Amino acid sequence: MAERVVIDHVGHRGDGAGFAGGESLFVPYTLGGEIVEVEPVAGHPDRKHLLRIERASTERITPFCRYFGACGGCAIQHWQPEAYRAWKRQIVTDTLAHAGIECEVDALIDAHGAGRRRITVHARRGDDGELRTGFAAANSHAIVAIDDCPILDPALRGALDAARALAEALKPAGKPLDIQITAADNGLDIDVRGSGPLTSADIAVLSDLAQRHGLARLTRHGELVLMRTPPTVAIGTARLNLPPGSFLQATRAGEEALAALVIQHCKRAKHIADLFCGVGPFALRLAAIARVSAFDSDAGAVTALQKAAASASGLKPIKAETRDLFRRPLMPQELRDYDAVVFDPPRQGAQAQVRQLAASKISSIIAVSCNVATFVRDARSLIDGGYKIENVTPVDQFRHTPHVELVARFTLKR
Repeated sequence: MAERVVIDHVGHRGDGAGFAGGESLFVPYTLGGEIVEVEPVAGHPDRKHLLRIERASTERITPFCRYFGACGGCAIQHWQPEAYRAWKRQIVTDTLAHAGIECEVDALIDAHGAGRRRITVHARRGDDGELRTGFAAANSHAIVAIDDCPILDPALRGALDAARALAEALKPAGKPLDIQITAADNGLDIDVRGSGPLTSADIAVLSDLAQRHGLARLTRHGELVLMRTPPTVAIGTARLNLPPGSFLQATRAGEEALAALVIQHCKRAKHIADLFCGVGPFALRLAAIARVSAFDSDAGAVTALQKAAASASGLKPIKAETRDLFRRPLMPQELRDYDAVVFDPPRQGAQAQVRQLAASKISSIIAVSCNVATFVRDARSLIDGGYKIENVTPVDQFRHTPHVELVARFTLKR
């Protein structure tokens, strides 16, 4: 049954939030102040499906992507940019306030740059038996077939065509595929996951497709199928050979913005620990100003970092070590040699490591986070351990989504 709802504000997940019968409800693709007609969403009593906008917000604009509203990749393309930016900063401000953490929140840094340089394309058979290659629909496992995506870096040109060709070639296996595509500096790097073991005939077909689409490298679950040239990226003055399926920040501008903030906060340090270092987007830049010890559980990423550091000129020593910081965090006695620590954990945060940081006497700790909720948990541990949070800088490299990253500096209270 349809009902009429007044939207109060945009929530932290990007949906319009309103009230009906004393209960909160959420309506995707709506804005504060709008009057809308909605209907229930089966199985989700607090969510509503938008039928019609009766009175639109003056801040509403026309989305620029023809797939918006079907594809679940973007939550907000319909909001005027200044209001959107204020909302995104407010996500950080509100989350900190809710946790009782008082600090200065800087202006939001727009780090979309040229667009996303890595994507995961999904290939699935629909209920009608047709193979669809694209992105997941909003709040669904269904796949929306995508021919083009306007938020991608131009370096990903041809990526969707290559993904479709690979999915068609592997269609007889009947398995759902996740095709990870990264725009390296010298071509596309693709890792196919979910195909199952490949026959010699499969490898021959995929190798031919990789040649035809000019891929730098094609792998399956990290195993090499074809490499025309080792895919590389520049990080500071170093050049790094990418491990298959490796993690990079979503945009080049995002990596540069986060790294610039980290370097600014570490400028007086002589020996820096880079925890959850990955392939070294911070370590390889920090080594221009200080000695660096880098730690990560991904052995492939650590090896790539070591090789990049060894071949770069003008850097101070970098020591890189494979270590699971969730199971074996650096202890206070191991942290005594550092005058600054940078940590950039996955979305789940760094609870075990942060407990040890809080018990240490490191003068400066710089947190980089892609999840505000787990950041405030980790920040609370540091504050309770005797640290003061100096400031937080939100960074927006996932434009058009509720996802926001941040960099924060903590100093030991004297």
